[in-house]
Amino acid sequence: MDNNQIRNPKLWVPSLYLAQGLPYFAVAIVASQMLKSMGVPNDELNHWIALIGLPWALKPLWSPFLELAPSKKLVVTFLQVFGGLCLGGVALALQAPFWFAASLAMLALVGIASATHDISCDGLYITSLDEKGQAQYAGWTGTFFNAAKFFTTGGLLLLAGHFEKTLGVVPAWTICFCILGAMMIALGLYNRWALPLAQNKASEDTNAKAIARTLWEVIVEFFKKPGIWVSIVFIILFRAGEAQVQSIGPLFLREARQLGGLGLSTAEVGAVYGTVGTVAFLVGSIAGGYFTSWLSLKRAILWLILAVNLPNVAFYLLSTFQPTDLSIIGAALSVEMFGYGFGFVGLILYMMQVVAPGKFQTAHYAFATGIMQLGSVLFKLFSGDIQIALGYQHFFIWVMLSAIPVAVLSQIIPMTARPQPQEETAAPQAAHAG
Repeated sequence: MDNNQIRNPKLWVPSLYLAQGLPYFAVAIVASQMLKSMGVPNDELNHWIALIGLPWALKPLWSPFLELAPSKKLVVTFLQVFGGLCLGGVALALQAPFWFAASLAMLALVGIASATHDISCDGLYITSLDEKGQAQYAGWTGTFFNAAKFFTTGGLLLLAGHFEKTLGVVPAWTICFCILGAMMIALGLYNRWALPLAQNKASEDTNAKAIARTLWEVIVEFFKKPGIWVSIVFIILFRAGEAQVQSIGPLFLREARQLGGLGLSTAEVGAVYGTVGTVAFLVGSIAGGYFTSWLSLKRAILWLILAVNLPNVAFYLLSTFQPTDLSIIGAALSVEMFGYGFGFVGLILYMMQVVAPGKFQTAHYAFATGIMQLGSVLFKLFSGDIQIALGYQHFFIWVMLSAIPVAVLSQIIPMTARPQPQEETAAPQAAHAG
């Protein structure tokens, strides 16, 4: 019997997607909170966290070359262990006099490893399960990816907050990144046993030159799609408000009250964002999917855009009244996170149903998600500068105004796929990861 037949998916799907989520949230959220605790200003902090997020936008450019490895399992387990070592490297970097540059360098390596891991992770899942199995375990992938969010933005921030008070800031975050590193290494070693082999198919086209030629064709065909530039503008603008508020919102919660923030501790941010906020996001995502299925993307899109952006008024109200009751703060953030989850479905379906169809459908969906991430990086990159220039209150007004262009655009562009110049063909296997 081969390895695919021996391993029950229940033994490896949870560990595979937990390992996908941990480094992503470590870079996107935990690192941001760590730098805030270390006294890094919002503008400088967001510049670097945004740039470290670039690999998730650019990963479609190197994803086909992973087919040169003997198996997806080899790539996945190597990157899990390597990513774990780099997370441990962040803990070591915090001890150095040049801790800022050293920790950013290690976080950048984590980002590159994690983005590359995503490609082989999703590819392994797709090639190891038939269509029935893919559907059966699809819910598991999201559940355990979000379990990583619960752990990092909830449990780990609570732990960091406790140790900040008892041991100090540097020891607190050293412990947290050691825990993350140890978890990733343990998952890599476990998955070395648990994962199916998922061998890459060797053929005369499996060489760097042939793959580069196919990649170039994929890129050319993507930009030849009718109306593609309008679609790119729409994808980028969709995240204009959301990306900024997801970047500045957690920092606003930590900011001192005399500087316009709410003065919450690291542990309190973990309590409201990593627990009730995450639950609200998941419920919103499910509800948004059913809502769009019932109404159709064309009729639902404006409501979805409003759902993402209107709840940001919660941040404006929090910045205006600066409540101290954690239950009130948690309720406001739950409304915002529910709206974010509810409306974000619209962008996913737009890329899937409008942009991706045609030749190289799966690869083009991956390119669309890369553009989506690139737009997020762009808005996060300057969010700190805008916040410092405007102050928190006016910044949250700016965030809501940022939704107007995409709302208008959604009413004048097609919400169905345009006729393609060529018939659809199978997508390259390596482009499965979004």
